[in-house]
Amino acid sequence: MSDAAQPTAAEVRAAAEAVKTALDRHLAAVERRSGEDDPAVYDAFNQLAAAAEAYDELLYDRYDEVTPFEIPGADDSLPPYTGPEEPSALSVLIRRDYAVAEPQRLMAQARRVGAADEEEEGTAASGTVHGALGLLFGEFEPDEIASRHKDFGLEEGDSTLWVTAADETAEPGEWLEAPFEQVDPQRVVCRFDVSAVFDDEFDDDIEEDLDADLETDPQGDLDGRPDPDEGGEPARLEADRRGP
Repeated sequence: MSDAAQPTAAEVRAAAEAVKTALDRHLAAVERRSGEDDPAVYDAFNQLAAAAEAYDELLYDRYDEVTPFEIPGADDSLPPYTGPEEPSALSVLIRRDYAVAEPQRLMAQARRVGAADEEEEGTAASGTVHGALGLLFGEFEPDEIASRHKDFGLEEGDSTLWVTAADETAEPGEWLEAPFEQVDPQRVVCRFDVSAVFDDEFDDDIEEDLDADLETDPQGDLDGRPDPDEGGEPARLEADRRGP
């Protein structure tokens, strides 16, 4: 970054003051908390996160320095639930991503489906990836495809499941054209995410633990067995699966 583009010292100071103000507001909101999901606390949290991020960026741009803390962004969590305490209807929103890892395997499975149905149109459609996908997802339930994705030449990507509360069941056909367009995040009862990102972070944590062990005991074993010259139980690596 050029000198002309750098923030001024006054701008950095102003950003630091904004963080102090946001901290005071957040503490005040927490002290006045009216419930577990108080919107005022949520808003104060987001303001603090935004102020801290702005200060961190300006501090780095001006002085090539960073803050010793990290506040998760506002988009990393759902807003407080404001739906009915006793929902009379639910909507379950599911998205699963796949990569077509083995197109030939995919089309071979589709040809078996087409042959079993004895439909010429189905057999012809199985000759393309697009047609094969249509045949397989028309024949098998999404949950079965998820459990057998490797059989169909697919590779799993991220997936998410949202359970949302509703006051009443929607009219038949009402939302079919845009099933996810009108989701209210404040009516999400719960959500469950699966992503390779969580596995990568878990692996990184293990590597950091092993590196730390090597630093403290360079001759120690990494397979969890105690050193022959020392007593004690085998080391165990444990970690909680990260949730949403």
